Amino acid sequence: MLILALESSAVAASAAVMEDGRLLGESYVNTRLTHSRTLMPMVKNLLLSLEKTVEDFGLMAISAGPGSFTGVRIGVSCVKGLAFPNNTPCCGVSTLEAIAWGAAALEGAKVCAVMDARCGQVYQAMFSIEDGRPRRLYEDRALSIEELATECEPIGPSLVLMGDGAQLCQETFRRFGARLAPEALRFQRASSVALAAFELEKQGKTCTPDALLPSYLRLPQAERELKKKEERKREP
Repeated sequence: MLILALESSAVAASAAVMEDGRLLGESYVNTRLTHSRTLMPMVKNLLLSLEKTVEDFGLMAISAGPGSFTGVRIGVSCVKGLAFPNNTPCCGVSTLEAIAWGAAALEGAKVCAVMDARCGQVYQAMFSIEDGRPRRLYEDRALSIEELATECEPIGPSLVLMGDGAQLCQETFRRFGARLAPEALRFQRASSVALAAFELEKQGKTCTPDALLPSYLRLPQAERELKKKEERKREP
């Protein structure tokens, strides 16, 4: 089965094509250009180079969050637009799980997948690498770096930090020997989204294009500010 996967949850954007677990091609751009300008041209050029069309794919996947609210919305919208004409099955992959798939070769490691959530928090999930794949230890969540460090300290040197929030955590986590993954492995990529989607498809965890939705974990900042204003108005 051919999978088209996109990743746009942070600064970098990427697109990948995978067939039965084998990567056929991937395009990766790490610039300050908006994903609305880079993502679809990458998809177009990748399909041209592989001589594939949208109709060839049995599954389309996207990192559905957490991450940048704008980036996640753009990625989900792109996949929905590509999938709607043929009602191609879709798969929304946790961005944190996609990050953990980048560490699949680190057998026995505990992977702390972490993204900068701003406002003094990070998005985080923990995985154990077993038999060449990440096994989720708990669900995605948002919390402070200090709270996370307190939880992770007992793991010690077997802990590997991954994601765009790894560098933020490194200074605090260094005290108990946590390791920073090499930059080439540290960040989420569309190929990792495709690997995660390949496993989820085997479990029947796909959806129709209209049912594909972002997963933010937190309200966007504008909505949080509006909520605060409304709460202040209700105060006596």
